[in-house]
Amino acid sequence: MKTTLTFLGTSTSVGIPVIGCDCPSCSSDDPKNDRMRSSVHIQTESHSVLIDSGPDLRQQALRHKLRTVDAVLYTHCHLDHTAGFDELRAFCWRRDSPLPMYSSQSCLDELARVYAWAFSPDNINKGYIKPLACPVTEPFMLGKMKVTPLPVQHGSVETIGFRFDQDGHASIAYIPDAKSVPESTRTLLRGLDHFIIDALRPHPHPTHLSLGESVEIAQSVGAKQTWLTHISHETNYLLEESKLPTNIRFAYDTLSLS
Repeated sequence: MKTTLTFLGTSTSVGIPVIGCDCPSCSSDDPKNDRMRSSVHIQTESHSVLIDSGPDLRQQALRHKLRTVDAVLYTHCHLDHTAGFDELRAFCWRRDSPLPMYSSQSCLDELARVYAWAFSPDNINKGYIKPLACPVTEPFMLGKMKVTPLPVQHGSVETIGFRFDQDGHASIAYIPDAKSVPESTRTLLRGLDHFIIDALRPHPHPTHLSLGESVEIAQSVGAKQTWLTHISHETNYLLEESKLPTNIRFAYDTLSLS
């Protein structure tokens, strides 16, 4: 069975189109400008893995006919990556064991604070989410797939991306939110087939990578193919993509990589 990564969403926190906005991206009839909040799904022969559960999770799961999730990986605790937490109960109905959730301890602590009822030992109702908090400090395995955490800087919130390696399959890294990538993490990004990275907009932002910054990082780690995500409506992706190297492209919702 092929391992596949599917982009469930590729926008920044407000989505595209943005409420009340008539800019070229928001008023476009190009389906690639219809973007939900950033998230990806990975399917291996043994695991269905969701990275982040944003506010569009219900629509994303219905669009892609997701019926099972075996693990959820969280990059950080911002709401555009966690606000769909309650939608995960649909996947827990089909499980007898708790749903593993992997992230930094600080992110798991915040989830437990916001969704205290789910993490409570008194949570015994079968219709509720049963989370199993799995703090990530080093690489771990999901079936035959090795997952390596990738620490990055993104404002004041502890944030990690993830690298996925499996024998006989493409190596992929996913960093949807970052302002900078330290050299120690760049070392972990060497030898990638696919690199997915935050590229909010062409001009600088205080907590996100701009397009030029993302291109510099991608070229420094030497990925064979780079996909840009977490895209703002301020980005004319067709215009900007025409200026990019041929191995750097904008991702879009529903894009699938085998």
